[in-house]
Amino acid sequence: MELISIVVPCYNEEKALPLFYVEISKVLQKMADEFGVGFEMIFVDDGSKDNTLGLLREYRKSDRRVRYISFSRNFGKEAAIIAGLRKAAGDYVALMDADLQDPPALLADMYRGLTDKSKNIDCVATRRVTRKGEPKIRSFFARMFYRLMKRISDTEIVDGARDYRMMTRKMVDSILSINEYNRFSKGIFSWVGFDTHWLEYENIERVAGETKWSFFKLFSYSLEGIVAFSTAPLSIASFTGILFCVLSFLLILVVVIRALIWGDPVAGWPSTVCIILFIGGIQLFCIGILGQYLAKTYLETKNRPLYIIRESETDIV
Repeated sequence: MELISIVVPCYNEEKALPLFYVEISKVLQKMADEFGVGFEMIFVDDGSKDNTLGLLREYRKSDRRVRYISFSRNFGKEAAIIAGLRKAAGDYVALMDADLQDPPALLADMYRGLTDKSKNIDCVATRRVTRKGEPKIRSFFARMFYRLMKRISDTEIVDGARDYRMMTRKMVDSILSINEYNRFSKGIFSWVGFDTHWLEYENIERVAGETKWSFFKLFSYSLEGIVAFSTAPLSIASFTGILFCVLSFLLILVVVIRALIWGDPVAGWPSTVCIILFIGGIQLFCIGILGQYLAKTYLETKNRPLYIIRESETDIV
């Protein structure tokens, strides 16, 4: 019997988790009857402050398909994803959120796609074709991010792509072989290669609870992706430096010629101050770009673990 692992990162999902568990249980039972496959549900509690861990303990007692990991603190979704993938033992591994924005009913279509020998694919992933219900400013910056990544990165990141996907064991093992500390899973899923089939669906709002992704967190996450999968910002810094060196040389020539021909001194200090501030801002901007790459390198060399496990289902007697 083939085994399908369902990995579900959770952070303060006390309100959504009961609804998710009921819905996913229905879908898994239907798939078990139709395809004759087994399941394990791996929940990763990312240091939740509510009763998420308590619910997982109860589910484990009544349902042996439930497995879980609880972190010692909040390490972030990327750490939760890699922890769940490491724990998964299935022939196929699905990754999804607990807020029901990822429709569990699509799992059956994903499994059909992966087992269809005529398609020969290793991943069935999902992408949103609309952002209905999402703040317009967030949607705008999200689209800009995907357009930017398409231009500056060799790794394709599909617009609207979700983490919600099902993968073969071969692809999961390839992802696990990447031991980066600064992880950007959407880029990693694409970077490892393998043929991917995309399922499109309209945006679905959270069933309960509140989103954990503030605008600042999304902005930081986008910087993570840019730095992790493109060196274009470093080229921009270098190009900007060369450009301003050329401009400064030309301006020096203008000032010298102007003084020799017309004897006109350079205009007052306001323009000088503006130029100094502008050049200083460009320099700080370029230093900031270098600092981002240096910081990522520093964190990688520290070789700290991605997460620390406080408890798992094996601790329940």
